[in-house]
Amino acid sequence: MLSPTKSTKSVLALTLAAGLLAGCSSTTTGSAASTSTSTASTSTAPSASPTTTAAFAALESQFHANLGLYAIDTGTGRTVAYNSDVRFAYCSTFKAFAASVLLQRDTDQQLNQVIKYTKADILAYAPITEQHLSSGMTLSALMAAAVEYSDNTAANLMLQQIGGPSALQAALRAEGDSTTNADRTEDALNSATPGDTRDTTTPRAWVADLRSYVLGDALTPTRRAQLVAWLQANTTGGPYIRAAVPAGWKVGDKTGNGDYGARNDIAVIWPPDNGAPIVLAVLSNRGMNKNATSGDALIADATKVALQELSGQA
Repeated sequence: MLSPTKSTKSVLALTLAAGLLAGCSSTTTGSAASTSTSTASTSTAPSASPTTTAAFAALESQFHANLGLYAIDTGTGRTVAYNSDVRFAYCSTFKAFAASVLLQRDTDQQLNQVIKYTKADILAYAPITEQHLSSGMTLSALMAAAVEYSDNTAANLMLQQIGGPSALQAALRAEGDSTTNADRTEDALNSATPGDTRDTTTPRAWVADLRSYVLGDALTPTRRAQLVAWLQANTTGGPYIRAAVPAGWKVGDKTGNGDYGARNDIAVIWPPDNGAPIVLAVLSNRGMNKNATSGDALIADATKVALQELSGQA
């Protein structure tokens, strides 16, 4: 486990303005989605102040969305939870964990092996793998493509190497995750159908997994550093958690989106000056409309609220 030398709470208090809660998007407000599309009917009580809980509920209403969030300040142990034990489709966020499992399990020789694939393997979103169809890519390069660019073909090739979704789930179970269900490959796992528990997780479970792989001892220091480098180099996270953190902070994240307006981001956030990292998962969808667009600003706005609560300024 990393040993930060300064409490994140003190850093947050210095860097987050008191008006952070008021910095939410100006999207037109409206009533909250009348029917929850999450795949569990109950949630644990929020571990947040009444003001923060009300702010999350207001965001749900504003974006006509269902929101789940869990965050932990690893320095103080303080947490923020909102629908943290409700299931949401995880979409492409799983790619961070598929890469983690391979980093944990495979030898350097295995990670450096060249994986060949055919045109039939190329999915609609494959910005990196489509460029290397003739030569193939090393497994390590596929892992980087999946985490940094969310390449779907690379993700499926990773799953093949792991042994399929069931093997990914088994690996997560071995790390103590008794919650996450891994069932399908790209692109089917993005269907995010309300009530379907396939390819779902909870914000609390995803935070525990991310903390284990990125900050804990699930990986060797060298492999952990590689995972951190990939997450910090992610190219898809700009409008989400990254947009909500103060200048000078580092973010390593993995995004995901799917049908029914599903939009997710999970991250480890490092404050400057050796502040203790924050681990955060924000999962969402927009109700019963399969073709709903995702409320992208919701992720950044919810992150701002969570950081305000962790700072003790809520």
